[in-house]
Amino acid sequence: MTQTITISPLDRADGSASYTSNGYSITVAVNGPIEVQRRDEIPEEAAIDVVIRPATGVGGVRERHLESIVEKTLRQVIIVSAHPRTLIQVVLQVVTTPPKSNASSNNLPLLPALLQSSILALLSSSLPLYMTLTSTLVAVSDSGELVADPSAVVTEAATSRHVLGFSSHGGLVVAESEGAFSIETWEQVYDKAEGICRGSSMVNVDRTGDTDMESSGQGDLEGALKETIKVKTARDQRWKDGS
Repeated sequence: MTQTITISPLDRADGSASYTSNGYSITVAVNGPIEVQRRDEIPEEAAIDVVIRPATGVGGVRERHLESIVEKTLRQVIIVSAHPRTLIQVVLQVVTTPPKSNASSNNLPLLPALLQSSILALLSSSLPLYMTLTSTLVAVSDSGELVADPSAVVTEAATSRHVLGFSSHGGLVVAESEGAFSIETWEQVYDKAEGICRGSSMVNVDRTGDTDMESSGQGDLEGALKETIKVKTARDQRWKDGS
């Protein structure tokens, strides 16, 4: 598995990130806390507005469904009580998708990239967070084989597809599934996804803020996220050293 991460590629957003993995490339802009319209105001916490723009065409039912999942997840991540009566806006632009992906039939393959890029953009914005999040896609083939980060062809042929996301505290935050599967299969998927999100791998980070993570088999998305944060922190502190 190979990931490419760029923190703060957009100058005019409060926070931004670009994320590429498994054929999907997402650019995210986060703005907030900003003024919210009276009708959307929440007295004791911030409102969160998530907008997903597809790579081509106009967003439809698929994008609205994914927006609801991302918004629900980010509400668990962001300390919304820190900014009552305000709005936090998250705009996700899908830049590229796998060449043979069938967007109309499968919603889940895009979800891990949306979640990962959103978390990175929130870190770039310096909004207060309860935790960070890592997520992955696991497909189950006809033979019962579990395939992590499957290709578009494998995803289409799978009997079930699962997206699981784990917090930096180790808890399961996201669990979305499509297709037919047994409880035993789901437990196997859980174990594999947990290993990918919280396991071990090789993480390469350059000092410009770009991160490449390469791994065979299980990965360590949490490790890549931590390395990215370390690089961002070091870059933000350069002024102290005059470099």
